[in-house]
Amino acid sequence: MNQPFSLLPTIDFPHQLRDLSRKQLPELAQELREFMIQSVAQTGGHLSSNLGVVELTIALHYVFNTPDDRLVWDVGHQTYPHKILTGRREQMHTLRKAGGIAGFPRRQESEYDCFGVGHSSTSISAALGMAVSAQKSGSDRRVVAIIGDGAMTAGMAFEALNNAGAMDANLLVILNDNDMSISENVGALQNYLAKLLSGRVYTTMRRSSERVLGVVPPVLEFAKRAEEHVKGMMTPGTLFEEFGFNYIGPIDGHDMDTLVTTLSNIRKLNGPQFLHVVTQKGHGYAPAEQSPGKFHGVGQFNPEDGASLVSKKGKSYTEVFGEWLVDMATQDEKLMAITPAMCDGSGLNAFANAFPERYFDVGIAEQHALTFAAGLACEGLKPVVAIYSTFLQRAYDQLIHDIALQNLPVMFAIDRAGLVGADGPTHAGSFDLSYLRCIPNILLMAPSDENECRQMLTTAYHHQGPSAVRYPRGNGPGSTIQADLTGLEIGRAEIRRQGKKVALLSFGSMLNICLQAANQCDATVVNMRFIKPLDNQMIAQIANTHDVIITVEENTLLGGAGSAVLESLQALNFAGKTHSVGLPDAFIEHGNHEQMLSECGLSAEGILALIKKLT
Repeated sequence: MNQPFSLLPTIDFPHQLRDLSRKQLPELAQELREFMIQSVAQTGGHLSSNLGVVELTIALHYVFNTPDDRLVWDVGHQTYPHKILTGRREQMHTLRKAGGIAGFPRRQESEYDCFGVGHSSTSISAALGMAVSAQKSGSDRRVVAIIGDGAMTAGMAFEALNNAGAMDANLLVILNDNDMSISENVGALQNYLAKLLSGRVYTTMRRSSERVLGVVPPVLEFAKRAEEHVKGMMTPGTLFEEFGFNYIGPIDGHDMDTLVTTLSNIRKLNGPQFLHVVTQKGHGYAPAEQSPGKFHGVGQFNPEDGASLVSKKGKSYTEVFGEWLVDMATQDEKLMAITPAMCDGSGLNAFANAFPERYFDVGIAEQHALTFAAGLACEGLKPVVAIYSTFLQRAYDQLIHDIALQNLPVMFAIDRAGLVGADGPTHAGSFDLSYLRCIPNILLMAPSDENECRQMLTTAYHHQGPSAVRYPRGNGPGSTIQADLTGLEIGRAEIRRQGKKVALLSFGSMLNICLQAANQCDATVVNMRFIKPLDNQMIAQIANTHDVIITVEENTLLGGAGSAVLESLQALNFAGKTHSVGLPDAFIEHGNHEQMLSECGLSAEGILALIKKLT
């Protein structure tokens, strides 16, 4: 580590990369990989996935004329090498920090980021739109979608493949397959076949044969079947051929010569092409190779041995949920846990190990996850869907039509509610209170601490209808967690501090901030706990005894919990002053979580200033 670089400092943009000889590219890959390890060790971020695409990223920018040719990355947590090679090397120390570069591609950040992402499985659809646009304008621009094998589990990816295969747009889809090791068939013979199948000689022979044999349909059909049989024996591409793509691969994604040769050949071909590339997560860095999941998303670490430099503080809400899930499953054999490819992130590891037959990772398929849960509930089982707030948005129709409309007892444990710091707006759970509270039949809660989270999870689980508990990323205030699973009385708020004139109605994670502010101005603080049903009796009591009512939530103000309170106060003809504090009508950029909250007025100081203004 920390060896001087000779090639990487000379590459600020891809056109300089293309001046290198092919023989220099492996050396550049080694330097790029080492630079990235050193950089992410200081900033934290995604590492394993980025280490796996170093050679592929170099080859793509070497062969394709970016930014005129478009590279559309899926998910985006594999784009650090891309950022480094496209003018942002000197900014990598600002990665995921306020005012710095984002952890995902952003159109506002660089002309090389042609499509902004953060969610999965969008690349093929977006790239197809760009390819069709190039076709309509008469441009010879090439468009490439780079999608991981995990993202291929989503229905949207297959919808796009189905559409793209029926068109003649010049689109290349690269499947970055990093879920398997480089097996024997991805060796010299397979790499040779990929070069052959992507070459002009083969494609010219193929088209010539189609023209000659076209006058004799049975012979042409026999020839096509024979070709498919031969290719099918050597490659797993039959499915993609059926979609209308010319399938090539699999090839070794760390063999620079094979990558460059194959991509150069494919760039000359017309129509939809599909290249299967096999890579290894964490490639080239032993700690990440051994534990790719651990290094998927990391904080600061020692680059020499991979040891974390982040001290663990307390118990996170995610851990509270994970422990509750195991405890409840021990009591009730009907509990089934479902996650859309977020086992570790949602705290399901212990459950998956203890109850493997009751654990379902459905892949990056949020829509399917919800309707699958609905089917389980129809037959008397008790599904718990563990999902991030931002990913639940992707299955909104299923939530309404397949679950709420039928009033099925499906429980949602909604993680990463509110702002999420360094991951930025693509991963923020800024809207769930708004988009959930408008749905009939749903029970909606937000805990203020770890113990309340456990009790709300129990309440939701026993509810005979759709229910949701939304909790933030990270740790709570450090409350003592009761082991019992008794739950709460539905729809009941609680007064946590009795004051005068001003009342702060707090939802979820904002309680401690409200208490800090109230202690300095003798305000009343109500822990609302339930967003739906709202405790209208408590609101009426507060309205009768206070002149100013302020709602506080870590959710967008538009249609959120504060809006619900204002609707209730309107029905009461409340004559006092009201104000709602929450997230503004804007996407909040990545940065330090506390600073982000402060900028939105969600701090004790901000609330105190507001109280002084209103009184």
